[in-house]
Amino acid sequence: MRRTLQAVPLVLCGLGLLHVSLVTDLYLRYVKEGMRPLLIATGAVLLLLGLASALLDRGANGSDGHGHSGTPGVAWLLLLPALSLLCYAPPALGAYTAARQPAKPVVHQGDFGPLPSASPLPMTLSDFTSRVREDRGQAIKGRVVRMTGFVTPGDGGEWELTRLVLNCCAADARSVKVRVHGGPVPPADTWVTVTGTWHPGGTLGTASAPVALDARTVTKVPRPTNGYQDALPPGESVAR
Repeated sequence: MRRTLQAVPLVLCGLGLLHVSLVTDLYLRYVKEGMRPLLIATGAVLLLLGLASALLDRGANGSDGHGHSGTPGVAWLLLLPALSLLCYAPPALGAYTAARQPAKPVVHQGDFGPLPSASPLPMTLSDFTSRVREDRGQAIKGRVVRMTGFVTPGDGGEWELTRLVLNCCAADARSVKVRVHGGPVPPADTWVTVTGTWHPGGTLGTASAPVALDARTVTKVPRPTNGYQDALPPGESVAR
């Protein structure tokens, strides 16, 4: 196999990374937003290495007239992920992943402050969970809250509002879930904004309280750019 041909997998991998991280925002399906500079740099390095290898091979062939071989054929397996990134990017993680793992434990650090007076009150799923399970002041009781996530179907006609949280990439994803009661069940993986009130049960402010919501409205929304964080949609202030 000539070195020029051997450079093709490197060039395609570099182009694939640059395509998903520089030309589009498809990289957000697999890694956190902060990883974008590293992906761009990696794609550029792979592209340059492939081009340099091809140019060096042309120079060597011009001087001695002999081709080069020796790279294992398994290297061509790099073409599969490269072509995938260029032609058909795999979908983001969603309900299939979330349904097969327990919800991430949420532990609040420090004291709970008073909740803002806004109604509905924007909250993350983690904030809501910690208020339900740990806030002995029961500040969440009777409050209308608004949360955004994707739909994970459950049993008995119920479903869970879900966020997948990444430490680095899709391989280490963990889920945060809030069970939703009332209204129709949206299709799996649909991103929605839900308003409602805490669904009573157990003792609010303790581990016996269900992390659940009685829905008032369910509105379909686009997937936010921070979809792999348990964060409010861009532009909304955080409830503290």
